[in-house]
Amino acid sequence: MPETVYTKVDYPLSALIEYIRLGDIALPDLQRPFVWKNAKIRNLFDSMYRGYPVGYLLFWKPSELGGAHAIGAGASPQHQANLLIVDGQQRLTALYAVITGSPVVRENYSTETVSIAFDPVAEKFEVTDAAIRRDPRFIPNITDVLKPGADAWEIAEAYLDRLEQIDPLDPDVKRRARKAIQGLANLRNYPFTALELSPAIDEEQVAEVFVRINSEGKKLNQSDFILTLMSVFWEDGRKALEAFCGEARQPKAAPGASAHNLLFRPDPDQLLRVAVGLGFRRARLKSVYSLLRGKDMDADEVSVERRDAQFEILREAQGEVLNLTHWHEFLKAVRSAGFQSDRMISSKNALVFAYTLYLIGRTQFGIPINEMRPLISAWLFMTSLTGRYTSSPESAMEADLAALRNVTTAEEFVARLKRIQSSVLTSDYWAITLPNDLATSAATGPSKNAYFAALAVLGAKALYSNQPVKELMDRTAQAKRSAVETHHLFPKGYLRSLGVTSARETNQIANYAVAEWSDNASFGDRAPADYAPEAEAKFSGRALQDQYFHHALPDGWMHMEYRDFLEKRRELIAGVIRQAYDQLQPAASAEAEDDTVSIQELIEAGEGTEIEFKSTLRRNLHTGENDPRMETAVLKTIVGFLNSRTGGALVIGVTDDGEAVGMDADGFANEDKALLHLGNLIEKRVSGHHAIYIHPRFDEHEGVRVLRVEVDPARSPAYLRDGAEERLFVRASASTRALSGSETDSFIRARFG
Repeated sequence: MPETVYTKVDYPLSALIEYIRLGDIALPDLQRPFVWKNAKIRNLFDSMYRGYPVGYLLFWKPSELGGAHAIGAGASPQHQANLLIVDGQQRLTALYAVITGSPVVRENYSTETVSIAFDPVAEKFEVTDAAIRRDPRFIPNITDVLKPGADAWEIAEAYLDRLEQIDPLDPDVKRRARKAIQGLANLRNYPFTALELSPAIDEEQVAEVFVRINSEGKKLNQSDFILTLMSVFWEDGRKALEAFCGEARQPKAAPGASAHNLLFRPDPDQLLRVAVGLGFRRARLKSVYSLLRGKDMDADEVSVERRDAQFEILREAQGEVLNLTHWHEFLKAVRSAGFQSDRMISSKNALVFAYTLYLIGRTQFGIPINEMRPLISAWLFMTSLTGRYTSSPESAMEADLAALRNVTTAEEFVARLKRIQSSVLTSDYWAITLPNDLATSAATGPSKNAYFAALAVLGAKALYSNQPVKELMDRTAQAKRSAVETHHLFPKGYLRSLGVTSARETNQIANYAVAEWSDNASFGDRAPADYAPEAEAKFSGRALQDQYFHHALPDGWMHMEYRDFLEKRRELIAGVIRQAYDQLQPAASAEAEDDTVSIQELIEAGEGTEIEFKSTLRRNLHTGENDPRMETAVLKTIVGFLNSRTGGALVIGVTDDGEAVGMDADGFANEDKALLHLGNLIEKRVSGHHAIYIHPRFDEHEGVRVLRVEVDPARSPAYLRDGAEERLFVRASASTRALSGSETDSFIRARFG
């Protein structure tokens, strides 16, 4: 048998804590820095107190240490770590945090100090809360007993004195309490067994050990394994994912563009799925894990070169995933689909895959934003309504991506998505399946959320109200109590008087309508025939007709038998949902949207691959004179956007750091003259008929007028004329560069075919 790659070492808990405090033991970046819930930490201490085993630890002593950091937000290593924690991070983080009182990092990337309480008389642990802090039976924070230097005897006597002031204690109770507190203090000597991996093995082997020991117990999924590989081979990539997800939950303190929103707070593994779908057109992460290890599926061999090439694909894809312009444009598509709140989205998997499709369309097929938004809105609406990615989501996503692998043009991409939608949302679905799906009392669900989203899409107003549903559902505009509520059209009190008492019947989706909470309160438990005529008297005939349509109210509904009302209303709700879906279809859009992003959002996003700022169009601010070089710089950017797959936006009158200075320095008599001058430059110096892809206009920002030039991706190469010479420019990150002759040929073949 080959020699083992580990040795067994025993540690008392106090030694582990001291080694961590000094920095002798540190955490390698193989795991995400999230800790257990407080209840699980409580259970850990309870198990240790009762003498139960709590598992072994896995350490590694590499020949060269790098990328290691201390446990807990309060640990301060004094010198280079000797041991890295490979498995057992959650246990040691919990133990270190409680024993030393150090804060830990929570899943939302905030920090918190964990407090666990102990009742010595009952020998019971609890998570500390306000009530426990007031209860004299508890030591509210066991850190006071376990921290280095704590005197268990003094703590016990002070605890007993406090209890005796309330009620005299039996001597036996005192004895048991002293013993319990001493037993708690003795946890500092609790024995842990650690398996220490040999210094001879490398980081990749450590990652493999970590994956193997966890996969047997089903502790990790494939996304965890890939994040582990990223920690070894692309540490910055994993950190970027986590930082983005943290920012989506917690707004940045500093002003500027941010991932923060109230609609979609992704986890790192979800954004990883988007990057994998974009880069590899795959949803099954198991096969992607093998690819990233550099494994040849046919030869069953691992290659460093293959691994590096696959990671490069992942790097490029993740760069697009974390692009803030893409992110916020996608969120606009989500809102356009009627989803104004995270509470309205039944499955985050639907958002994950919709973002994947959005990025494929934008970055790989160059579909303009104003075409992608309705396309993705309709797709998200369909998948959310049908629960497409609720059961076996990986299989469903894999099938949808497989249908796109042979697609080579934007037209094919759009047609394929529409074909999938039409195959799902058939006439039978609208007439039979959806009404049957609505026959439920589930508090939340795809069909109920889709109906509320449909009301937002259609611009409906709340029941018997002039307030748009879309505004009432916007979380950014809500106070402590939600402005919108679900009203029982047949109130529960009234139904009880009819003998209908079960929640299964009273809470049917078809009995709910969206109302303002103030109106909902006024309806009370009155019969519909009592409150409805009173409410309807406030509306004109056309407004009332709209109310009846949007809220799917059958004619004479207030006098109908309850079960007949439910059956008829389900059919009408299905019709409202269908109309909203039809309205989301790109061909059904009443107006094409130019304003893909507001000028403020554009400037806040900052310069990047698709955004560029220029202070002036023609004036050299250093010389104070008009300078053709300024004009050339503007035209280079425009040509670079034309040749990109996604186009871009140039804003003139804004400095590189985002300060709006306006166009006054250029000295044009008026805005029309400035637009005419730019148009003449484009006509004279940009090749072909590319002006159709260039859309300039003036916008107001911070009290000045700036010139915004939206550029769509061209369908043929664009060149910039400079005298007799023509040069092809492309975007490279946040800059524009000219290509050489050989580069030009390769680029044109790759970009335009």
